[in-house]
Order: sequence, then structure tokens, then C-alpha cells
Amino acid sequence: MVENIYNNYVSNVDHILEKLPYRKPFLFVDKLQSLNENGVEGSYMFPKNSYFYEGHFAGNPVTPGVILTEVMAQIGVVCLGIFLLGDSLTNDIGIAMTSTQIDFYLPVFPGETVTVRSTKVYFRFHKLKCNVEMLNSQGALVCRGTISGMMNAKTNA
Repeated sequence: MVENIYNNYVSNVDHILEKLPYRKPFLFVDKLQSLNENGVEGSYMFPKNSYFYEGHFAGNPVTPGVILTEVMAQIGVVCLGIFLLGDSLTNDIGIAMTSTQIDFYLPVFPGETVTVRSTKVYFRFHKLKCNVEMLNSQGALVCRGTISGMMNAKTNA
């Protein structure tokens, strides 16, 4: 029974990662550690040679807040949304962020790994709203807030 649950989980994670409409250098999901109908936890490691470090800030690179928000959106809203929509999804997914409210507490530097935890507030009429938080590798809170997005699932016909 435990092996079956594990195999279903691995299958769900692989399915979700395949459905993500992002590719490098704008794919910010490395791993999903947990996933269910109420939330998701995943991680991403910022490569030291990421394009955005060249100019933010010159000589003292820091990950831009907009990129941290994107990481939280990809893991915390899009991955969870794909899971919630399940088998109704094709490879053609329409996604739009509808609102964000994020508070930032700590910087993230090149080479750091972050963990995103997301808890579903609601999912109705294809709109998903989540409370999200990002932790650094020491477990310290980097940022947190809410992110909402719409997902348009084109049905298999």
C-alpha cells in the first residue's frame, strides 16, 4: 500500500512538471517535496550564472523580488493548479496571475536554494488563491504573502 501511494505521488509530480508551460531560463521549479489538494511544497536552486544577476546589483548580485515572486507563483500556484485541474488538462494551458501581495524580509543570493510552501485559500471558477511563503536553506523566512491566478484548462476532446 505504501509503495502504491509513493508511485502515485511520483507519477503526479512527473505529470505536473511536464505540464508546466515554462522552460529554462524561466523555469523556477526543481523539485516538489509534497503535494495534495490543500497545498504544495517545492524548491528551487538559483544558479550562480543566472542572467538577472549581471545587472542586479553590479558587483553584489541579489535575486530580484520579481523573480522571487515568480518562483512562488510557479511552485505555489501553477503546480498546485495543475494538480487540482488533473486529467482535464491538455498541454495547452492558459495561465494568468491576477494579484499578488508579497512582503520581503531577507535577500537571496546566487547559489542559494529556497523552499516554497503554499496553502490553498480557495479554488473556484478556475481561480486559485494561495498563501505562500519562501524559506532559505537555513529555514529563515525570505518572503510571504498571497498570490492569485487563473488557469484555463482546455478539455480533451
